[in-house]
Amino acid sequence: MSFSPDALEGVAILLWSADPSAPERLATPFFHAAAAAAMEAQVEVYFTAASVRLLVPGVAASLRAAPHVDKTILAHMQDCVAHGARLLACSDALHAQGINPAQLIAECHGRGGAVQFMARALDARWRTLVF
Repeated sequence: MSFSPDALEGVAILLWSADPSAPERLATPFFHAAAAAAMEAQVEVYFTAASVRLLVPGVAASLRAAPHVDKTILAHMQDCVAHGARLLACSDALHAQGINPAQLIAECHGRGGAVQFMARALDARWRTLVF
């Protein structure tokens, strides 16, 4: 299934409560991002609040959604990127978490915060999900 130019354009996913302190919540947003991207929708994943810590090298690579799951959260993130999703870090959240924006994982496509996410939320051609 793909989208026609007259149909929906994309999905913007906001990670707010999905952060490293609750790894059981982390795989699902990336499953949805990968699925939408595989359906040829534009996908933007916005990392805000503590979720920006997932963009620090080594953090997502050390986490799994469940003890019996071998796949890391970083691997889930890489899957959605491989399908075309874009990962965007909130500059304010990076500052609040004391993270140097120059030292993020390669999968991060740049910055995107409240203004960019709200522009997507207000655009009738986009849908939003919040995790």
